[in-house]
Amino acid sequence: MKLDDVLGGTFRAKRVSIDWLDDGIAGHDGLYAEHDASGKLLIGDYSGATISEPKTLIDSRSFKYEGSDYIISNAWPGKGLEQVLLLTNPKKNWRHSYFGMYWILDADSKSVTPLIPGDLNANVRIAKWSPTGEYVAYVLENNLYIRNVSDPTSVKQVTNDGDKDLFYGIPDWVYEEEVFSGNYALWWADNGKYLAFLRSNDSMVPEYSIPYFEQHPIENGSYPDMVDIKYPKAGYNNPIVELMFLDLSTYEVFLPEVVDSRNLSDDDRLITEVVWVGEKVLMRQTNRESDLLKIVVIDPAKRTGAVVREEDFSGQDGGWFEVTQDTTYIPANASQGRMQDGYIDTVIVDGYDHLAYFEPIEATSPKTILTRGEWEVVAAPSAVDLSSGTVYFVATKKDPTERHVYSVKLDGSNFKSITDESTDGYYSVSFSTGGGYLLLSYKGPDVPWQKLLSLREGTETTLQENADLKKMLDRYKIPETIWEQITLEKDLVVNTFEIRPSDFDPNKKYPVLFHLYQGPGSQTVDKRFSIGFETYVASRKDAIIVSVDGRGTGFMGRKFRAIVRDNLGYWEAHDQILAARIWAKKSYVDPSRIAIWGWSYGGYMTLKTLEQDGGKTFSYGMAVAPVTDWRFYDSIYTERYMHTPQHNFAGYDGSAIKNVTALKGAERFLVMHGTGDDNVHFQNTLALLDKFDLAQVENYDMFVFPDSDHSINFHNSNKVVYDRLDRWIELAFAGAFVAEKDYL
Repeated sequence: MKLDDVLGGTFRAKRVSIDWLDDGIAGHDGLYAEHDASGKLLIGDYSGATISEPKTLIDSRSFKYEGSDYIISNAWPGKGLEQVLLLTNPKKNWRHSYFGMYWILDADSKSVTPLIPGDLNANVRIAKWSPTGEYVAYVLENNLYIRNVSDPTSVKQVTNDGDKDLFYGIPDWVYEEEVFSGNYALWWADNGKYLAFLRSNDSMVPEYSIPYFEQHPIENGSYPDMVDIKYPKAGYNNPIVELMFLDLSTYEVFLPEVVDSRNLSDDDRLITEVVWVGEKVLMRQTNRESDLLKIVVIDPAKRTGAVVREEDFSGQDGGWFEVTQDTTYIPANASQGRMQDGYIDTVIVDGYDHLAYFEPIEATSPKTILTRGEWEVVAAPSAVDLSSGTVYFVATKKDPTERHVYSVKLDGSNFKSITDESTDGYYSVSFSTGGGYLLLSYKGPDVPWQKLLSLREGTETTLQENADLKKMLDRYKIPETIWEQITLEKDLVVNTFEIRPSDFDPNKKYPVLFHLYQGPGSQTVDKRFSIGFETYVASRKDAIIVSVDGRGTGFMGRKFRAIVRDNLGYWEAHDQILAARIWAKKSYVDPSRIAIWGWSYGGYMTLKTLEQDGGKTFSYGMAVAPVTDWRFYDSIYTERYMHTPQHNFAGYDGSAIKNVTALKGAERFLVMHGTGDDNVHFQNTLALLDKFDLAQVENYDMFVFPDSDHSINFHNSNKVVYDRLDRWIELAFAGAFVAEKDYL
């Protein structure tokens, strides 16, 4: 097993990816779009109702326009499949966003025309079909536009004052990263009559400047490019966000008047979800510290809205409201007993995340609690089959490290498992728009496979078996993974896994590498199939790999994760140290060679654990792109778990990597960071290095990657990161740093 093979995807499972479509025909389900390996866009129909054989909408990955060649990066079919929206020349912006050129393809004639007539140089941020296929909404230079697809000359500019401080229909940096996890902030009504869109005013948000040293030719100048980002750090001004509407019948833009007896101030208001519920909009708001949740229902026809449900967690269980995007509309249907429109939401039931059905939309409490127990639903619901009133969802009911698929009726009856709970399994799902078909993806612990299930007919078809991967794995000695729950202290039970070398000998003494992330609500210990860097280390370095999901991580209930609030780093590090002490006592472990490593929050936790441990248990650590002081990180993420620095000064002070002298207790540690990191700013590492200098901490190695962002992949740097990690841990386990520490 070679590192290049592991990183290059040799051991990665193949998978089928499809996009389910809705053609608007009542009772029809199963229509899908799929991009094949050659770049063709195929339209198929698993139900066979309208298309007996897959139809090719795009037959080539490229096209010519006015003598120039363009490569298609992505494509989205419009309603009726008569036209396709194309993307070419994408240029990365931040994690999820990009600029690009958009085109409209006629599916029959294969002719292509620019989305913006006469302008082939326009850098569009986002373009989205209306549900009717009549319009495309797009954002150019932070302003919102609407184009009638049938008439290239009928482009309407909806907003006019978009600039570096005003964003329309797209998120600013912090909303893209921490709220929507995507590149758009506009939502079409199902009937295409209205468009809801976010207006973000960043004029009071401080800027953070990032120098880029190598991303421009030297002939363009000898000074670095400076990019200024509107980035609110903890305690600083947030963007002021408002949900606006466009009436397509008149092109009137309006801001509804929302009735709220306890208004959140502009700087204290986060809009975290927008979903159309029939002809109304449900908007989720929280305060910036994520203690107070408000459910707002807006009637765009009346231009008004009101808070219909409010939950206040300040001073209750010590937890917070996570950002979710899973609220699901349930339309009224008198014949099925649904007398009014409603929705499904994730609520807290006895300290765990569960599903509840609210009817009507304005209900202040659930009509039915759909699930309950000491387990949690995950990004749910996954789908609803309205014809049968069946709700489908993924949950941790069997085990927190597994994911199984379940269903329940809207009245709370007939709860059952769709996947086989008698064997270990981690499943993900993709449902057709009507909930009748399920692309079921088994992701582990064995080799992944995919099947198509017809839930109404009870049939299944295998789409991917990964037979080639199975054959290849037979030629390798793959390290064994052992999952178990262990007790750290008293009644504190945590999930762990241990990866052992394939020729494990219980009479030998092995070095141990702990791998962690540990961010609030996260999970590292799960039963997904994975042959990654840790597997490689176990195989080639003859080492034990351990991962422990301590307090603060997800899917173990609110009490388990909420303990870390206002004090990030302490309990998480405490639990890693307790676990390491348990492993140090195992007969097959060399207690002098225990290391820990992580990236991002995992990098922070690596340093925090070394700091708290002081060299008593962990001898080595590798921290990549670490946060070192939460005052340097963005407001929306940080304040959710720490409140503001103004309200929690001691917590912020204690959560920083502060006692750097304690790091001298480790034999040696490694820090890596990219200078172009727009997420965890390089400032974090520079501030830490200054502390090292003041305290004369010298038992560390440092690698810097010019212009690389948080993923560290500019100019081949990602390969270099793992090459460095590989070589560094080899030297550590060989004892190469012991004598050097004595010298220092």
